[in-house]
Amino acid sequence: MDEASVRSLVPGVLAVLVRRGADFAAAEDAVQEALLEAVRRWPADSPRDARGWLVAVAWNRYLDAWRADASRRRREDLAGEEPAPGPVPDVDDTLWLYFLCAHPSLTPSSAVALTLRAVGGLTTRQIARAYLVPEATMAQRISRAKRTVSGVRLDRPGDVATVLRVLYLVFNEGYSGDVDLAAEAVRLTRRLAAVVDHPEVSGLLALMLLHHARRASRTAPDGSLVPLAEQDRSRWDTAAVAEGIGILQAALARDRLGEFQAQAAVAALHADAPTAEETDWVQIVEWYDELARLTDNPVVRLNRAVAVGEADGPRAGLAALAAVDPALPRHTAAAAYLHERDGDLATAARLYAEAARTAHSVAERDHLTRRAARLNAARGR
Repeated sequence: MDEASVRSLVPGVLAVLVRRGADFAAAEDAVQEALLEAVRRWPADSPRDARGWLVAVAWNRYLDAWRADASRRRREDLAGEEPAPGPVPDVDDTLWLYFLCAHPSLTPSSAVALTLRAVGGLTTRQIARAYLVPEATMAQRISRAKRTVSGVRLDRPGDVATVLRVLYLVFNEGYSGDVDLAAEAVRLTRRLAAVVDHPEVSGLLALMLLHHARRASRTAPDGSLVPLAEQDRSRWDTAAVAEGIGILQAALARDRLGEFQAQAAVAALHADAPTAEETDWVQIVEWYDELARLTDNPVVRLNRAVAVGEADGPRAGLAALAAVDPALPRHTAAAAYLHERDGDLATAARLYAEAARTAHSVAERDHLTRRAARLNAARGR
């Protein structure tokens, strides 16, 4: 089995141990040990029932660790309750694990790390590399998260919205380290869509696919950012675009509009335009109006102002931007862009330089600095 196939077994194996009485933290450690044993043994002797093999090995590892812990001697009667050998019931507990790992008692960063570990099957080292933090730091974060949820029992349906926010956080982390977090988020969201029937799950999956389809065109060979309007659309993944639009259309047909469906609709309009000039900005503004009604998010109002500037002219966009909190991240960059489109190059250059000083990444800072320099050079000619 390839690595992705093995990782897909992790949630079911972990859930079996927890339902047999193992606490979450110890069960998760036992599953990781079973995976390491699988890496050593399967290439030479692959089992017929991979999931059952992992359950048996993980359960034995759990019992070994439990027996060795003197403070838990009182729980030794669990050993007598070990199930008889045989096939493992084919029950998918993936959804239960999603809800547990996205529990409201966890911080967003801890929920993301625990989801990648317990549901995604990634190692602590892989997660640490993806987040560019020391492995020890990530290990502590995951350990704290496991302790937090060890005593949690979900006796009612979990919050799908919380799970979706965690998966969206994973997607937006980018592509650092040896694990592509965006691709991993797409994989996990696909699995969630397979076990829960919810239009917003489909909306998030569509949104991820539509954004991920543009990945190859987002940066130049030197690593610099390429704005959407300047991207080479021939490099977009047309299969991912078609899949995302199909999933979105099916979700919208259910007439239960949510935030992720509306965001995906905006992304679909960008993906559907043959060129930047042919983008249906009027319809994009309408979708941002829907988003504003759904979320009242200031970032939505910021993006709407830029869309208004494209649909109705830069001065209309600046008027819409005036109603948005100027302290909002990227507000200054949006103002610079709209002033540039209005022909006020001096103001635009000044604002681009100001926005560069508070940029969220080196690539964004360099992009804004180059925009300012280009406008200053144009003014000097």
